[in-house]
Amino acid sequence: MENCIESVGENEEHAMKTLPDSVACYRTSPEFTEESIPDGLRSSHRTSARTWARIVVLEGRLRYRTLEPDISETELYPGKPGIVEPEVEHAVEPEGRVRFFVEFHR
Repeated sequence: MENCIESVGENEEHAMKTLPDSVACYRTSPEFTEESIPDGLRSSHRTSARTWARIVVLEGRLRYRTLEPDISETELYPGKPGIVEPEVEHAVEPEGRVRFFVEFHR
C-alpha cells in the first residue's frame, strides 16, 4: 500500500473543494492508467459515509463527474486533484493517456 501524500501542488486558482482539516488519509489505491481503470470507477459509484477521497492525477487528464446532488464535470490534471465528498455519486473517465491514484480520508 502506498503512503498518502500531504500536497500535490494544488493551484488555488483551479482548486476544487478541499478536504476538511478534521480528516486524515488512511488508505491509497494502486496507481491506475487509462488501460487499468476498474469498471467500477468508470461507472456511477460513491464513497461510504464519513469517507472522503482525493483523486490525484500524476500524468495526463481525467474527467471527474459528480452525478448528485448537482451534476457537474471537471477536468483533473497534475496539480488539480479532485475531491470526492462522502456518499456523493460520481464517476471518472480518462482523456487519453493518464496515470492517477485515489487517497481515502476519514
